[in-house]
Amino acid sequence: MAEEKKMFKITIDNIVIDVEPGTSILNAARKIGGDVAPPAMCYYSTLKGSGGKCRTCLVEVAAGSTADPRPMPKLVASCRTNVMDGMIVKNITSEKVLDARKGVVEFLLINHPLDCPICDQAGECSLQDLSYQHGAEATRYEFKRRTFEKHDIGPYIQLHMTRCILCYRCVFVADQLTQKREHGILDRGDHSEIATYIHKALESDFIGNVIDVCPVGALTDKTFRFKNRVWFLKPQDAHRDCPKCSGKVTIWNRGEEVYRVTARKDEWGEVHDYICNECRFEKKKTSDWVIEGPTLISRHSVISAGHYVGTVKPQEVMPEVMDGRKPKLLMDIHSVSEVNRPEIDLSVIEGPAHSTDFKTDHIHFNPKANP
Repeated sequence: MAEEKKMFKITIDNIVIDVEPGTSILNAARKIGGDVAPPAMCYYSTLKGSGGKCRTCLVEVAAGSTADPRPMPKLVASCRTNVMDGMIVKNITSEKVLDARKGVVEFLLINHPLDCPICDQAGECSLQDLSYQHGAEATRYEFKRRTFEKHDIGPYIQLHMTRCILCYRCVFVADQLTQKREHGILDRGDHSEIATYIHKALESDFIGNVIDVCPVGALTDKTFRFKNRVWFLKPQDAHRDCPKCSGKVTIWNRGEEVYRVTARKDEWGEVHDYICNECRFEKKKTSDWVIEGPTLISRHSVISAGHYVGTVKPQEVMPEVMDGRKPKLLMDIHSVSEVNRPEIDLSVIEGPAHSTDFKTDHIHFNPKANP
């Protein structure tokens, strides 16, 4: 008989959940989901060493464990703090957490440019969502924002260092996913920046994944640059037989044209399977892919505007309420108003009505008519 696995019982925002020992508070909260899960800008479950840098996932531990119920003296990073049996955690139920998160967001936006209208990441930017939910109305920062020398890192990836929040995700991808690492963090303190060594280009077959893991618009796709907005495109799951990667992607098209290709992501914005540069940058025709169907997008995202996936048309109950009888028509606007031409039904014409669809011989100006 298999030995039963020991589980820890913890409470997060008054919700009790059982998790395995060694689970971080962040991943435990993600099992609950919704607003209970703290935001994370630097943590990435598939990248070793990630987390603990952005401080947006701070939570309050009101009770450390059953053995030691004392609260932790300071807020802790939920991505780097493991659960204990009997632990009580406060996230959105803690005023301390919400106030601290507001300060963290203000700090992240100190040097971030206000260029969302021209940023290719707009509409799927974690920093946009975070600033909307926890940001202040205005910044208290009065000094000049920092600027950086532009670096050319190759034909596929555009680096905007002014937008970078130093989450280190792209560095971990290059270090752990590719065969060689040619970029990293240069300088120290407020001069720190992501850059290539001696202005080299990023040429690895899987280096395009740094675009997908970047939570802001610091690393963008040059083949998609300024071509369209994500909420105007139709994301669809697709695949192809690729000798380098799984070939499972999300294609973003408008009509028959594929504007860009990205890796598939889960509900937390993390990549399922990393894809190669060939799939991402070179396969830009619908015929290159086997379409599986529309990508499931969160209804809270602007990308889902007009994309109704999995929705069900509500049942019309009036015929049942009226026992099959049709509602009584009080007035036929088409015959009573005599505005439209008799052979044209304004309710069924394709497109907008034009002046040729209306009568003009009986319209006269009456100055005594009521306004």
